[in-house]
Amino acid sequence: MMLRSAIIGTGLLIASAVVLAAPAQALTMKECGDKYQAAKTGNTLNGLSWNDFRKAQCGTEAAPAAATPAAPAPATTTAKPAPAPSATTAAKPAPAATASGNAVFPSAIDPKYAKESAGKQRMHTCLDQYNANKASNGNGGLKWIQKGGGYYSECNKKLKS
Repeated sequence: MMLRSAIIGTGLLIASAVVLAAPAQALTMKECGDKYQAAKTGNTLNGLSWNDFRKAQCGTEAAPAAATPAAPAPATTTAKPAPAPSATTAAKPAPAATASGNAVFPSAIDPKYAKESAGKQRMHTCLDQYNANKASNGNGGLKWIQKGGGYYSECNKKLKS
């Protein structure tokens, strides 16, 4: 039992030494892009293109040198309050998906799809109506499929009930 514990302990010690001695990982593309933009703004690119800069400054061998310039990067990202309002505008279309009051839905399944399964009957009937509504703007602003429930989801609910 003592020998087993010693072997396990030695193995863990070796594994941790290997992990700590491993080279640092490369910068993420966002970090590299921020670093490139800072160099571009500061006119310190020395004629390097994006690909050349990325290979020279953002690879695994360049990561330890890049650790110090990475500190100013969060200051520039925190100075941008604009992403927060865009997140709220992205959340606004979801209520529009539930407001399907202006959308025109079929009242019954089309008889030409009688030979198909029930799910396919509903899907094809809804698709025919959706395409017919496109010309007259009768979809109530709904896309066929969208987050929060699109035209197909609402139409399928109506035909099931």
